[in-house]
Amino acid sequence: MFVVLMVIAVAISTSSQNVEVFKKNDKVVFVGNSITDGGHYHSYIWLYYMTHFPKTKLEIVNAGVGGDTSYDILRRLDDDVLNRKPTVVTLTFGMNDTGYQEFNGKNIDAFIRERVSRSDSSFKLIEKKLLSYPHVRKIMIGGSPYDETAKVKNHALKRKNSAIQQLIEIQKTVAEKNNWEFIDFNAPMLKINATQQQKDSSFSFCPNDRIHPENDGHLVMAYLFLKSQGLAGKPVAGIGIDAVNKKVVTSENCKIQQLKNENGTLSFNYLANSLPYPLDTVARGWEAKQAQAQGIKYVPFMDEINRETLQVSGLDGKYRISIDGEVIGEFSSAELFKGINLASISKTPQYQQAMQVMYLNEERFEIERRLRQYAWTQFSFFQNKNLLFADDRKAIDTIHAGLSSNFFLAVNMDNYSKSMFPEIRNAWKKEMSGLVDVIYSINTPKNRKVNITKI
Repeated sequence: MFVVLMVIAVAISTSSQNVEVFKKNDKVVFVGNSITDGGHYHSYIWLYYMTHFPKTKLEIVNAGVGGDTSYDILRRLDDDVLNRKPTVVTLTFGMNDTGYQEFNGKNIDAFIRERVSRSDSSFKLIEKKLLSYPHVRKIMIGGSPYDETAKVKNHALKRKNSAIQQLIEIQKTVAEKNNWEFIDFNAPMLKINATQQQKDSSFSFCPNDRIHPENDGHLVMAYLFLKSQGLAGKPVAGIGIDAVNKKVVTSENCKIQQLKNENGTLSFNYLANSLPYPLDTVARGWEAKQAQAQGIKYVPFMDEINRETLQVSGLDGKYRISIDGEVIGEFSSAELFKGINLASISKTPQYQQAMQVMYLNEERFEIERRLRQYAWTQFSFFQNKNLLFADDRKAIDTIHAGLSSNFFLAVNMDNYSKSMFPEIRNAWKKEMSGLVDVIYSINTPKNRKVNITKI
């Protein structure tokens, strides 16, 4: 019951539609720090659109750079964001703006005031720049929380998240003033933390460093974003069958044809307008331990975002369901009367089809990460040395000179040695574009033959 109350509280806190649904041909650029750069929430959002709106082809772009503050975002806003000609820009910042080890020092109040003021000054300049692009939709995102309360190995920086929340309030105020859209990840995720940590004090979406959410946290962020777009309650499909009267009672977001009930088998053709959302069970990313699928334990993702309901009345006994000849399970008449969620069954042919979309999207994500590593090298290293996009011998010599003193530069060196060549970057971009084309060529739902046979 307590978990149910927690889920309801999260649902209520994000119940209103604050963000418009993306449209066909939108180019949505997600701007942020390492949580955007290396994280999956934007990729999970795109996967929802790929599966739920298969004919609405759009593009979602990762424009995160690890370590960025609002000042750093301001410096690369033209070259890394606006030059991409977006129709929508989302913006999140605050984790790096608020500092780190300084919270262990003295006079923390003064430190927080200085950091918040500095970030706000940069954000004002970002605001001014974005206002000069009136045709671009702007979405402010209050970033995921710094976890101060989990009992994990890393020392907690007390009051850091409250400083982040001050910046989120500034974002919200600016959004309201300019009639921009706004969504907050911070408060709902803190609610989940509080509930889960009462049962397990070590629970955290960011167990490694209190900063970076794992895959389950990114699913929660994607859920919050999609819910803010009013997409909760939009089913994959809803099938309702009266077996006795051989009647289709419900066909929500789908078409049911050739319904028959003969020789102990109820059969029909089923064509949905959407595919189920496939959940990744692999913990992806550096030192990741949590898979995306684990996030459904903390938010009503399956009930609100990923429901493909099959409900049948008028049956008695136990039944075997097959789709296109594939047995997907055995269910009692009581379970079928209540309704089963086909989207929770990975054996269905439509789920398998959606998994191909998921893996192709993951491949696209991995290639895009190489381009983001190149962006990090440019904007976090070369820009300060007046070598932005030089990619010449002087740049190579400069990067080699900095390897011993810059861990992240050393990590990115192999990638830079390839990505410094425009032909390589263009090849990666073409590969990404090709993957997206394949996705939108295979994501159209197919007509399925459903048999419900009495055992």
